[in-house]
Amino acid sequence: MCIALPAMIVSIDGERAVVELDGIRKAVSIALTPEARVGDYAIVHVGHAIGLLDPDEAERTLALFAALGTGDGGPR
Repeated sequence: MCIALPAMIVSIDGERAVVELDGIRKAVSIALTPEARVGDYAIVHVGHAIGLLDPDEAERTLALFAALGTGDGGPR
């Protein structure tokens, strides 16, 4: 099983970007998402932004992951 997480793009330099998730920043490739801009949410998998996500959907997805991690009634 593979998991891709939404992370906010905080900076871009060519085909590289820095994304942030829960205070952790990581450099990723945005070669597959050349339309990406700072402030966008990217779906990140193994160091690559593989798509962009609507901010509302990103927040809902992150909330579900948080609920699963804390045992607060996430999907079963």
